[in-house]
Amino acid sequence: MKEMTGYMHGINLGGWLSQCVHTKEHYDSFISESDIKTIKEWGLDHVRVPVDYDLIEEKDGTRKEDGYNYIQNVIDWCGKYGLNMILDLHKTYGFSFDPGEKEAGFFDNPASQERFYRLWEEFAGRYGKYTDRLSFELLNEVTDPVYSDKWNAISAECIARIRKIAPSVKILIGGYYNNSFHALKDLLPPADENIIYNFHFYEPLIFTHQGAYWIPTMDQTFRMPLHSTYGEYGRCHDEQIDRPDFDLKGYDPQAMFGKEYFENCLREAAAVAEERGAALYCGEFGVIDRAAPEDLLDWYKMFCGCLDRYGIGHAAWSYRKMDFGIADERLDKIRSELLEVL
Repeated sequence: MKEMTGYMHGINLGGWLSQCVHTKEHYDSFISESDIKTIKEWGLDHVRVPVDYDLIEEKDGTRKEDGYNYIQNVIDWCGKYGLNMILDLHKTYGFSFDPGEKEAGFFDNPASQERFYRLWEEFAGRYGKYTDRLSFELLNEVTDPVYSDKWNAISAECIARIRKIAPSVKILIGGYYNNSFHALKDLLPPADENIIYNFHFYEPLIFTHQGAYWIPTMDQTFRMPLHSTYGEYGRCHDEQIDRPDFDLKGYDPQAMFGKEYFENCLREAAAVAEERGAALYCGEFGVIDRAAPEDLLDWYKMFCGCLDRYGIGHAAWSYRKMDFGIADERLDKIRSELLEVL
């Protein structure tokens, strides 16, 4: 299977230019050049930088030039320290994976779609010259499968427009269920050799998101030990999470959860990518700060080991805070060991 060379071991800069209070004070304080230097010293090769349209546009579409300056800054910092970068549009006008953002209507609104295309044409015009170390990610985490066909049509049009400006830049695309690996099969075949299939992985969600306050059905006091049986995982999932795409059929309910689960999931994803001649990339994965650090480390060891065996490039969620921060104080005792597997 093709590899996304130069993007094998990375980390997200979540919460900086996306999922944040969009103020100059926040932008200037959350991430600085010294953080990029630290990430390079950690031994990683790239960063994924989520941005919301709010950074660069007003609600009425008026351009915010200062926002583009922050993107240029991080591109320059990455160039200085020898890191590659993925520019990820985390929220576009009319769509966000987070219903709390109150963005809706994108998939049925041609005007919103045209605004999306023009935003990417602007990105391509400004940043297409950095093709050697910058890649584009069209949109973060399409949610409902009902959008699948519409998203295929929108993404194909967007790729065609980008290609007129930046013919060889790598472009990442994922599918529904928030970039689930199950959705890869329903993406269009790659339009060219520089289209990358992208998925996110937080499985089993009952472990990686234990006690998560943003899951409506989740008891925030709930905790899930990693080393539990498949039967316990299934029972706790059914009690805490209303989600249809989690399936433990074929696993012995009495057996302890293990790396074979990750192997099977990644085998499914890799088979689709290999059949279509696409490189495969995992743009987000991680474990919430409610989990015991020792369990977190064991999850990373199992999952990242499988990613490496399949040659799948990846970026952990996330560098700082956001309930998943790798740089946060709580992980001080295990960080050096964690970085060895990232």
